[in-house]
Amino acid sequence: MPSAPWPLSVPARQRRFLLLAAALFPLAVRAEGPGPDGEGAPSPSQGYPVSLAQLQQAVAPRFPRRYPVSGLLNVDLMAPKLACLPQENRLRAELPLEVAGPALNRRHEGSFDVDFGLRYEASDRTVRAHQLRLHRLRFPTLRPNVVELLEMYIPALADQSLQEVVLHELRPQDLRMLDVMGMQPGNITVTETGLRIGLVPKALS
Repeated sequence: MPSAPWPLSVPARQRRFLLLAAALFPLAVRAEGPGPDGEGAPSPSQGYPVSLAQLQQAVAPRFPRRYPVSGLLNVDLMAPKLACLPQENRLRAELPLEVAGPALNRRHEGSFDVDFGLRYEASDRTVRAHQLRLHRLRFPTLRPNVVELLEMYIPALADQSLQEVVLHELRPQDLRMLDVMGMQPGNITVTETGLRIGLVPKALS
């Protein structure tokens, strides 16, 4: 006997509706067409894809950012380079930074890494970074005591620059298509090439 296409917990009425939506989905895709950035439309089986390039493009306009440290120096954070960590279902960001100011004889370059999880915020249709984890600060040309000073401030700077930053915003037409299919965004999965936002059935009123 073939297996049921939907979990037994899903009511029969909802299963019939979702099967009909899936059958009509190719027509909706042809009507909407791909997005202006080449992004594909959401699929009931594969979810809503977001490429790493799209994520990088979304976060880059927030940088560079300057932070003063105790009136002694300024820290300039440059745009991070994002990478996927599918095994951990997280993203990694390498942030280049530069420091200069009265306490230093010249400008110094360094970097640090963070990784973070992702969540979907339904109120504004966005994918946001959260649960940041900071990794070691690298500053090969700075004196150890200056590096120790910076290590006190870097966690706060990472939070200000990346915590809850918007990495992607779903388009209104994508959500309209999901409504037609009786679906809504669900869990976010990090893949080798970006993200996949899972789709889950909406509760029938």
